[in-house]
Amino acid sequence: MAKKTTQIAVLGGGPGGYAAAFMAADLGKEVTLVNLEENPGGVCLYRGCIPSKALLHVAKLITESREAEEWGLKFEEPEIDLDKLRGWKNDVVIQMTGGLKTLSKQRNITYIQGRGKFVDANTMSIETDDGEQTLEFEQAILATGSVPIEIPALAIDDDRVMDSTGALELPDIPGKMLVIGGGYIGLELGQVYNALGTEVSVVEMMPNLLPGADQDLVKHVEKRVKEHLTDVMTNSKVVEMKAQKNGIKVTIEGKNGDQQNKIYDRVLMSIGRRPVTEGLGLENTAIQIDDKGFVITDDQCRTDESSIFAIGDIAGEPMLAHKASHEGIVAAEVIAGSKVVFEPYAIPAVVFTDPELAWCGVTESEAKEQGIEYEVAKFPWAASGRATTLGRNDGLTKILVDPETERILGVGIVGPGAGELIAEGVLAIEMAATVEDLKRSIHPHPTLSETLMESAEVFFGHSTHIYRPKRT
Repeated sequence: MAKKTTQIAVLGGGPGGYAAAFMAADLGKEVTLVNLEENPGGVCLYRGCIPSKALLHVAKLITESREAEEWGLKFEEPEIDLDKLRGWKNDVVIQMTGGLKTLSKQRNITYIQGRGKFVDANTMSIETDDGEQTLEFEQAILATGSVPIEIPALAIDDDRVMDSTGALELPDIPGKMLVIGGGYIGLELGQVYNALGTEVSVVEMMPNLLPGADQDLVKHVEKRVKEHLTDVMTNSKVVEMKAQKNGIKVTIEGKNGDQQNKIYDRVLMSIGRRPVTEGLGLENTAIQIDDKGFVITDDQCRTDESSIFAIGDIAGEPMLAHKASHEGIVAAEVIAGSKVVFEPYAIPAVVFTDPELAWCGVTESEAKEQGIEYEVAKFPWAASGRATTLGRNDGLTKILVDPETERILGVGIVGPGAGELIAEGVLAIEMAATVEDLKRSIHPHPTLSETLMESAEVFFGHSTHIYRPKRT
């Protein structure tokens, strides 16, 4: 059995793992990155963020070409070359992951493709195609990510039932598809297939789509989703699925207990993700798992085993790539001797539906639950010149403000490009900006970014483009 040593072993090559490995190497450490894939990238690059956004771009192009008829431009329906579309999406993944491989080499990181498992607090065994290796390390960073949640009661052995990974492979363009779960993954992929020509329906157990997000913002997404998708069934759940020759027979139970049977060509299971902690040999260490299945860490990303750190999806909510990357950087800096902690005031979340939905800081529902005093200022995109030129007035920018200090507590945006705009909100919160600061910051005209400035103006009761006097 081959035996190697390293200062830092990173298990998992996703956005958290490779960011940690790169930072540790930049700080002069000897780093070994252990990952299942041929190149770094993880779920985000191979089966998540990147391929889904490539397909969402295609969906946006198709949708806009159809809606352009309202402006006097009529295009023929697109001819979809599914093989070429699939190939383009895969080329994006190959380019990105290949770039990460190059960056690993430039940093002199040892890359091992294989399945790692802890033997003890300073040793890892790695199964590779060439046999088993032993890796001894001084410190390790655990970054194994997450996988889609499965419902055993609904599990059937039929490839017409897909998870998000299967849906991203674009096996075909089905006539009818059911999305189980009205969260961000299901809605994003549902809109992709709908743009390609599929009749898409969604079933969600909760009363609203995107449970957990600010409903002021969600209602704009929900309105457009209902206009484009075939059926949106909230307060409903799937109780049974059966494979038939003509499709998947699905039994759906409504709020009042009444049931209906429907046939779909494909079903997408999209009810969330769970952390990957099994099969890693954690029982051979002092690492502890909480009741939700997450590895317990402190504010320096250190586990109960002093030599091992944990970051990303396995270390708790929110399960977001950018949160994992920043945790990875903190872990690497702590190992290198820096006195840093992971304590962000605002981690942005983005739902890349059409329209996009993004938020950071405290949401209104969180403020109510936590008893935080706040005031709300909203600017509707119907009053935005730029939104009007885009033919997209279905947006809203919302700011939560501390009424005593006038510091910005939270920002929420729904509308095209919300994912890009939210970064200004993150910076404002992290820098403890006041709503006056935002109001006084000159924004370019005509842009959607102005909606942030005008929301701040609304707080004081004198927005230029809407008349909304401040109540006294």
